[in-house]
Order: sequence, then C-alpha cells, then structure tokens
Amino acid sequence: MYDLDTRKRALALLGQGFSQNSVSKQTGISRAAIRSWLKRIEPLAYNRGAECPRCGDTPRPPDDPAAYAYLLGLYLGDGCISSNRRSVYSLRIACADAWPGLIEACVNAVQTVRPANKVCRVTSPGCQYVTCFSKHWPCLFPQHGPGKKHHRSIALEPWQQKIVDAHPWELIRGLNHSDGCRIINWTTRLVGGERGRYEYPRYFFTNLSADILGLFTSTLDQLCVEWKRTNGKNISVARRASVALMDAHVGPKY
Repeated sequence: MYDLDTRKRALALLGQGFSQNSVSKQTGISRAAIRSWLKRIEPLAYNRGAECPRCGDTPRPPDDPAAYAYLLGLYLGDGCISSNRRSVYSLRIACADAWPGLIEACVNAVQTVRPANKVCRVTSPGCQYVTCFSKHWPCLFPQHGPGKKHHRSIALEPWQQKIVDAHPWELIRGLNHSDGCRIINWTTRLVGGERGRYEYPRYFFTNLSADILGLFTSTLDQLCVEWKRTNGKNISVARRASVALMDAHVGPKY
C-alpha cells in the first residue's frame, strides 16, 4: 500500500507531463498502481465534481476575488496548465525554495480558489511546484493555451478585468512575487564636501510577454505608481513615493 502523499506526488508528476514509465522509475511505484490511480482517484479525496463558479447557468466570479487576483498574477508569471488523457487539468506554479513565505501564500491562494481540490507540492531542484488538479482550470484561467505565453496573445476576459479593477494590488503582488523583485541600489553623492554611499530600494518586473508587461504597467497606472521601461522586457519602479506604495502593498519576497 502507498500512502496518500506518495499517491499525490505520482499524480502531480503525471500532471507535469511525465509518462507512467518515467514516474515509476522516479518514485519506485509500480506502473500497475499508477494506472489504477488514474482510473480511480477517489482514495485521494479529489472532488473533481465540485462546483465551478464559471460553469453554472449564470457564471459568476470566484468566491474570493482577492485570492483569485493574486493567483492570476502568479499564474501569468510562473504558472502553467496542462491536461492528461482524461481531460483533467493540473495547475502548476513554480516557486523558488528561497522564498518559503511565497510558497505558503501560493498554496493558500490555490486552495482558496478551489477549496474542494487537494493542493500538493512537488519538489524539484531549487524549487517546488505547487500543483492542483481540476477539470475547471481552463474555465478560471481562459489565458490557457498551447505554447509559451509570450508566443500567444494574453488578454483578460471582462469578468477578470472587473476583479483586477477591484483588487489591483493583489494582481501586482502576484505578478511581482512571480517575475519581480525588490532590490537595493546604491550610488555615491557629496555631503558636506565628503563623498558617501547612498542606498535606495527599487522594484523590477521582468516578463517576455508584451501583453503581460502591458497588464502590469496599466495596473500600476491605475494605482498612480510611476514606472519606467529599462529595456524591452524590464519595468522599473524607483521613485521614492512609488516605492513606498509598493512597500506598503507588495513588499519583498520572503
């Protein structure tokens, strides 16, 4: 018999696209057991029939729009959605081991958006993949599609834009936690005739998708945060007042 965590890890690997044979070699689990779990997943307590707010006769926004806005930012930055042969989708968000607080925040957001589904963590060198299976991830993230995000159009649906308009800082926080950072720059200046070191914080956001960069900067504009594009894919926030706003609502990763 295999314990629950072993089963969850095997199914998470399958959700990442690994073959049954590969998962068997990585985990030591027999292929027969893996096949049986694909056919009968109830022992893992996955409730795939749980209601989806977007699939009802009258689609509605997620029950916790703030958590959804944060998760949307994480997904657009470091997330992907893939399917297996049973048309069950896995949402995977890569979180660096260096930021355990971010991993916890990601797990909490995924669990809040899909409370009836199990959330598991798959360990990989230097990071953890926060993973959750559901048939409804494409309903919740219609930006899902084949290929890399920067190779296809990324645009919010009207219902998503309403959530972002209501919770703009949560989207910015999710995007910054995935593809951004807070750093300390320094320079020298003359004070009283003596040259001293002067340090100041700034935020950077980097993404290869012009659409995602545009979503990030348009939301910053809504929040009156001044920004500059330092090259084609980097956004810098360095003005003191704007950094103070980012510190109050986003803050450094931890």
